This record gives sequence, C-alpha cells and structure tokens, in this order.
Amino acid sequence: MSLFALDGSEALETARRYGTPCFVYRLDAAEARYRRLRSALPDRCRLAYAVKANPGSPLLARFASLGAWFDCASDGELARSLAALEAAGSGTANPDQQILFAGPGKNDDDMKAALAAGARLQLDGVDDLQRITDFRDPALPPLEVNLRVHPAAGISEGSRIIGGTGPSAFGVDEEELGAFLDQAKAYPRVRVAGLQVFAASNEKDHLALMQNHRSTLAIGKKMHQEFGLTLDLIDLGGGLGIPYSEDEAELDVEALGAGLAVLLEENQWFRGDLVIEPGRWLAGPCGVYLTRVTRTKPSRGTRFAILEGGINHLIRPLLTGQPFPVLAPGKTGEAVAQTLAGPLCTSLDRLGDASLPPLERGDLIMLGQTGAYGYTEAMNDFLCRPRPEEVWLP
Repeated sequence: MSLFALDGSEALETARRYGTPCFVYRLDAAEARYRRLRSALPDRCRLAYAVKANPGSPLLARFASLGAWFDCASDGELARSLAALEAAGSGTANPDQQILFAGPGKNDDDMKAALAAGARLQLDGVDDLQRITDFRDPALPPLEVNLRVHPAAGISEGSRIIGGTGPSAFGVDEEELGAFLDQAKAYPRVRVAGLQVFAASNEKDHLALMQNHRSTLAIGKKMHQEFGLTLDLIDLGGGLGIPYSEDEAELDVEALGAGLAVLLEENQWFRGDLVIEPGRWLAGPCGVYLTRVTRTKPSRGTRFAILEGGINHLIRPLLTGQPFPVLAPGKTGEAVAQTLAGPLCTSLDRLGDASLPPLERGDLIMLGQTGAYGYTEAMNDFLCRPRPEEVWLP
C-alpha cells in the first residue's frame, strides 16, 4: 500500500490551491478501506468507527452512509455522530446502526447525553451504575449496558498508549469482576449484557490481535458460565494498526476476519454480535499533511529544515517516538539526512529525521498517514499560531 493519499503532483496542486499548512483527506480512500474491512469480517462482526481518530463531519457522514456504528467518548463526539447518522438518513445502509459510549471519566453531561441518544453505554465502575439509575426514568425497563474489563493477562500491548496489564484508569480489573457483579445486583434497573476489552494499539500482526480476542472471549465465557450473564454484544476494542514506514508490514485484515469467524465457531455459548472499533486503520491512510519549509539551518553537524507547522499540528511523533512518513514533492537530487523541526519555541518541536533531497525555503513537505490522530490530537492553539486548514476531497 502507498503511505500517501496523494501523489507528488496532486500534493503540489493542492498546496497551490488551498495554501499551507493544511490537512488533506480523501473520502474515497476512506470508503474503500471501510468496504475492504467490512467484506473481510464475519457478518456477526459490527464496525464501530472510533471517532477520536478523526471526528471530521464529512468523514463521519461517509461512514454513516455505509452503515457504520460509532464509538464515542464525549458528548461532543456523540453530537457529531448523531448528526452524521441523521444526515445519512434512517436505515440508509443498516437499520441497526448504534452508538457506543465509553470513557473512564464520563461526567454527568456525558451520561445524560448518552442516555438521551439511546447509546449503548460502556461501564467503568459502580459510579456509572449509580448515575444511570439517578438520571433514567424509573418507569423504563432495565437498561442493557456493556462492562469494560481490564484483563489480568493474555494481551500483547505493553506501550503507554494502552498500558498493558498494569494499573489502569479504565474499566473493572478482571480479578475484581465477581465483586463488581455482586455490587451491580443492587441496581436492578441496569443489566450487564455486554463486554468490552480494549487491549491493543496500532497492532499490525493479526495473530497478536487474535491472541487478545481469544482472551476477551475467555472473559466473556467466564461471565456467562460463572456469573450467569447472557451477553448479546462483545466489544473487542480497536488496535488495528497501519504502517508508518515502508519497511513495516500491513495488517492482514482478511486473515483477521477468518480468525474471528473461527473464534465465533469455537464459542457456541455466545450467540450475539462482536464489535471492533477501528479508527486509525480506517482514517489514517486517507490523509496527508502539507507544509512548507520556512528556513534551513546547519548546526553542529545536523541540517535542520524548519517547517510552518510542527507538534502544534502533529504531536504523535513526540508521544510515540515514531515519525510520520515524509516526501518532498517535486524535489530531486541525492538524498541527505535532515531533521524536520517545527516553528515552536521549544526543542521538543521535532517531526523526525528524514532522508530527502536538500531542502530550501518554500519547498513543500508531505507527511503521510495523517488522517488519524493529527489535527484534533495536536496542540493547535499553542503559541496562538493559526490553525491549519482541513481540505476534504470527494
């Protein structure tokens, strides 16, 4: 797969037309990825787009028109998702479209908005049970909810993005599951009918993801057999990864889908639906970030190319240590090592090292895979610099 949603000539023309810095997204590319993933998965597996990856309204509208569910973690994301579903029209592609509402710090406004919208709530503790009881009409039948469980073992993710199996602000620790379910009996107007486990981040090995998903089904089986719960939904979380360099392999989603079909066959006790929450996998490859070089500078053996935008627009390299892939459209010549620095008054403002033709003031730089965890994750107001434009191509 290409790591760039635009080729060099398209990037130059888009930068000329819209100016820089800007994020550019291709909705046709996002739709193609959705359709590929949907066709790879079993029919009983629902796709809930993780809105945090990119909450752009045109993107949500496109996914809504294709029948996507949405995974939200704030009343703001919920409002955008509802608007997208309304714009798509009731029953356009999937009459059972659903919104999942998660997050370890749901405030009262979040909870009330989710209840009003009819979203499927993911519980993180007893206080969620109490607030549902307080805020919901007692004349209504018991509300079916999911419980997020933080697994004790058996997951492959160990980075600080998710946190592995150590202490977590998310969910109920697996070893406390029995105690929680005992407490839940005091809230008869809420019924635990689903499970969520989110245990991976940017994983590109389908076998590692399947290891996690088998562990999740094992927790669900325990909830069913030991605690007598009938589950109609098991949310496997997200974590579907994309490559950020040419030497990284792409996730085999067809093999992942085949593995999930086998997993369902092996777990006949469960007759409900699986959910996966792809965000980055769907949105990342549909976007690029375009910016220009403002000046270059040699310093003690390092050649710096200082750009219009830095971590105020793309903070992921600072958080993860992994840069976005980069090209210099229209530039030729022998590549040399250069450090891409942003305009901020901090030495943390680095977008990574790159091997590119010698750059000069005014040259265009294109960073790929920026359709996810780009514009809305960054520090757009830091130093009061102008926000980048967002350009949506059909």
